[in-house]
Amino acid sequence: MRLLRLLKIASVASRFGLDEMVLEHEPSGRLVRLANALQFWRDLSAPRALRLRLALEALGPIFVKFGQVLSTRRDLMPTDIADELARLQDRVPPFDSQLALAEIEKAYGRPASEVFAEFDPVPVASASIAQVHFAKLREEDGGHEVAVKILRPNMMSVIDHDLALMDNFALLLEKLWSDGKRLKPREVVAEFAKYLRDELDLMREAANASQLRRNFTDSKLLIVPEVYWDHCTSTVMVMERMKGTPISQIDKLRADGIDLSKLSEAGVEIFFTQVFRDGFFHADMHPGNIFVHADGRYIALDFGIVGTLTDSDKNYLAQNFLAFFRRDYKRVAEAHIESGWAPKDTRVDEFEAAIRAVCEPIFDRPLKDISFGKILLRLFQTSRRFNVEIQPQLVMLQKTLLNIEGLGRQLDPELDLWKTAKPFLERWMSEQVGWRGLVKTFKQEAPYLARTIPQLPRLVHQALAQPHKADLQPQLEQLIAAQRQQNRWLAIIALLLACLAAALFR
Repeated sequence: MRLLRLLKIASVASRFGLDEMVLEHEPSGRLVRLANALQFWRDLSAPRALRLRLALEALGPIFVKFGQVLSTRRDLMPTDIADELARLQDRVPPFDSQLALAEIEKAYGRPASEVFAEFDPVPVASASIAQVHFAKLREEDGGHEVAVKILRPNMMSVIDHDLALMDNFALLLEKLWSDGKRLKPREVVAEFAKYLRDELDLMREAANASQLRRNFTDSKLLIVPEVYWDHCTSTVMVMERMKGTPISQIDKLRADGIDLSKLSEAGVEIFFTQVFRDGFFHADMHPGNIFVHADGRYIALDFGIVGTLTDSDKNYLAQNFLAFFRRDYKRVAEAHIESGWAPKDTRVDEFEAAIRAVCEPIFDRPLKDISFGKILLRLFQTSRRFNVEIQPQLVMLQKTLLNIEGLGRQLDPELDLWKTAKPFLERWMSEQVGWRGLVKTFKQEAPYLARTIPQLPRLVHQALAQPHKADLQPQLEQLIAAQRQQNRWLAIIALLLACLAAALFR
């Protein structure tokens, strides 16, 4: 099956002329002419951007998601390709409405007409994993206007084959590329596969939405739709219908009186709040999933992919971000070494100088003049030089950061990311390691201390009453010495036997 899938990928790439897009960079042009001559039957008259989008759609959900990420990188992609790939964000061809109705009946055991007072069979949005229909609950269920998300049928088999191919490619990368093991491509693929499989369970997505809504209760920055749990299954999710303007419609936002500068700053604050306060962040923040309410607040949609961070991850990242913002490159280098990401024998001064060469040119410049894609490329080259290990658990965070950059670049190219983020991180670090952090930690540990402190006298008595364990090191050294002496005698005996045998058979 993997071989068949690989052949299909090659066939689709050939049919839409994706090889031409790669080979056209060869200076002589001979390879392009040869490829076109060998595949003379194909029609490549359509624009290259359209052919690329159609190819990604034909290859399935993983490739569609890849196109979604590319569409936000207008600094790296030609304008025609970025514009066309933007159609993948919420305009993927929908599946047939009869299939959607069949999925609803399969999920609830009764037709949609008995579940909802109204149900629009025409989907309002269609993405790589699912599509959305508007509906209205029956009066006995509250009569709310809702959005019904329905999983595409038979998704798992296609995704499993693609993930298997990605794992095979990652294995080859580890074996054939000198940097393969350090970059941990198989672990990265496994991390991506985990998130993708989570996205196929709409009950899990509903739980993610509920958690994010609870984290931002009464927030003045972000709105998260309410989940109607009584109508959620693993293949159908029902949530509050949200009304707003897609964040990609910049002209309409301006016409509605939305302050784009404040909106972009709010986006940065929302991102850092999710990452550092909660350790739980929306990890699929492309423009198709973000709307803006009439009052200027963000509306988050599609919670299939979320990222989580441990306390140590958050502390490490906060120290690095804060050190970057303060231009303390020595602290950045030390943090990498202390965390084990860089080898312990790394020279701090050399690592510091390399980081400074990458980061110093970007400060005091607006977002429009900064390409995080190119910066990440240079940081990758630096990490390779110093044998820094890639951390798979942060792949989703890196992806989200690139999405944030793409959104910020569209909303306000003059945004100063550093000035916006620095006060938030300084406040967060103060709450974690200052006196506020001490009080917060003490409150968290108070129940444990209340149980443990009264037991301390008994635990100390038990520890003192236990017999002293003998030091086994001298006995171990004696055994090793005896073994070595025995080995020497065996060697001497073997030598004597060899000499005796030689004398007897002379």
